[in-house]
Amino acid sequence: MRKYLFLLPLLAMLASCTEYSKVLKSRDVDYKFDYAKRAYEEKKYLQASTILNEIYTPLRGTANGEEALFLLAMSYYGNQDYTNANVFFKTYYQRYPKGKFAELANFYSGYGFYLESPDPQLDQSYTIKAIEELQNFLERYPTSEKAAEAQNAIFEMQDKLTLKELQNAQLYYNLGNFMGNNYESAVIVARNALKDYPYSKYREDFEFLILKSKYQMAKNSISEKMNERYGDVVDEYYSFVNNFPESKHLKEAQTIFKVAEKHTGNK
Repeated sequence: MRKYLFLLPLLAMLASCTEYSKVLKSRDVDYKFDYAKRAYEEKKYLQASTILNEIYTPLRGTANGEEALFLLAMSYYGNQDYTNANVFFKTYYQRYPKGKFAELANFYSGYGFYLESPDPQLDQSYTIKAIEELQNFLERYPTSEKAAEAQNAIFEMQDKLTLKELQNAQLYYNLGNFMGNNYESAVIVARNALKDYPYSKYREDFEFLILKSKYQMAKNSISEKMNERYGDVVDEYYSFVNNFPESKHLKEAQTIFKVAEKHTGNK
């Protein structure tokens, strides 16, 4: 008896495959749609998307057309094919801007790209697309139940973009005077990042990197410009300690300040 129990899942799978093959060969659009819905509910996303991709156009203008298009997008989403999911989510909410699933389509079109967003050191095209899509979602549905989830995802991705800029600025700093004044480039990248992301959790690191870069620029400056540049270092120090009086970089910042102050003739 026990050996027959092991056969039951296999028989069920064979029956399912047989029905799927039958559905693929069928010309009955409603039959295909019913099967696709069952496949989606059973998380057979590849089967569902294959069938729905074939029938969503013939179903357009029918009672099932709107749902078929949304389920097609959700099937791609469930299969972690977020690029195709985004295409059909956008098709849905552009075709049915006040449709039953418009709010969810707007949300998932961006959230899929959020799930696809890579590590900071890699290309951030998906991250930027996700932020744009989710910001559009929040503008359209500010009171949505998914608004907080969308906002948190945006904050997380903005931090990721900011970290990438911090890494770029740090790279310039590490290059120093190799083939040019890379300290100045570090300052420019850091300041632009602070302008673009003023509430970033990396603000302290950016400001300290600016202080360090200006100090290096002063140290390596020609004598005619040295006092002026050390004066910039002193100003940057006061700005830094005012913003971050308990900074983890405070000891190093104070060391920089003492050197800079001596060169400005204020001590």
